[in-house]
Amino acid sequence: MPKPRVHIATDHAGMELSAHLVAHLRGQGYDVVDHGPREYDPLDDYPSFCINAARAVVADQEAGTQALGIVLGGSGNGEQIAANKVRGVRAALAWNLDTARLAREHNDANVVAVGGRQHSLEEATAIIEAFLTEPFSNDERHVRRIGKIATYETTGEIVE
Repeated sequence: MPKPRVHIATDHAGMELSAHLVAHLRGQGYDVVDHGPREYDPLDDYPSFCINAARAVVADQEAGTQALGIVLGGSGNGEQIAANKVRGVRAALAWNLDTARLAREHNDANVVAVGGRQHSLEEATAIIEAFLTEPFSNDERHVRRIGKIATYETTGEIVE
């Protein structure tokens, strides 16, 4: 299976982790697109970086290009919230290998959020790798549930 294009964004708290991941993933053969920021600013506003990365994931997927996203911050919470505002994004906060794998396997998450202040570089790298390499199960119950979420997202209708 070919490796997906990876869109990555961060805030100031995840810059060290982001730089590490960009280099590591490129070394693993991933096409990595860095959505910033380019320099450290302790007062930066992460939403634009994360939204741009999330929009790029959706645009690639709609164009038929396999793509996933990574958003990083101190906790990953705000970054996940920002990414989830983009129609078509299913961003999951992962804090261990199981939550990263299940986000892909059960929820077909296309963006993962990780807290740079919550993990060592090694732990965070393992979480990201677990997310990027886990396939969606295509199990009917998960497809059905994701469909219900998409219906609400696009129409506002709650499907029972």
